[in-house]
Amino acid sequence: MRARVADFGLSREEMVNKHAANIRGTFGYLDPEYISTKTFTKKSDVYGVGVLLFELIAARNPQQDLMEYVELAAMNAEEKVGWEEIVDSRLDGRFDLQEVNEVAVFAYKCVSRAPRKRPNMRDVVQVLTRVVKARHSRKRQKKSSLLPPTVESSVEQTGDRSGLSENHRRDNSMDSTLED
Repeated sequence: MRARVADFGLSREEMVNKHAANIRGTFGYLDPEYISTKTFTKKSDVYGVGVLLFELIAARNPQQDLMEYVELAAMNAEEKVGWEEIVDSRLDGRFDLQEVNEVAVFAYKCVSRAPRKRPNMRDVVQVLTRVVKARHSRKRQKKSSLLPPTVESSVEQTGDRSGLSENHRRDNSMDSTLED
């Protein structure tokens, strides 16, 4: 797999002449509108990001009918579910279904034929950041559920009070003095 991340940024005006006669970029990642008009837009980059996201999900090269594969999957997908059929089979089901569907739905918006329907790059960053944060949060929750009980609960079970604070020991000793 050799994703062409370096091809993004073609829409920056200072980098290229917007009306150049030749097409620049890697086929498969190029916005169809750019190919027909030879005009870069910020939405051209968004299209390329969408293709890259699908390449990561499906482990297919965009030059090997990736987008046709995605279009077939989109016909079977219902709004925000059903994208698991394009996930790389080598994962053997070891992926977060909700995460795949969320990223695929967003990637599909990025590759919309109508550039005005595509999100802007700020939205791309926000969605991907949210997905990554949610993944880290799930990992932390999973880890904390696997950790042994806290010090306080283990102290209560064993009767060992050495792990308790000084104030707690004082209160406890005062109670025991009153009872004597």
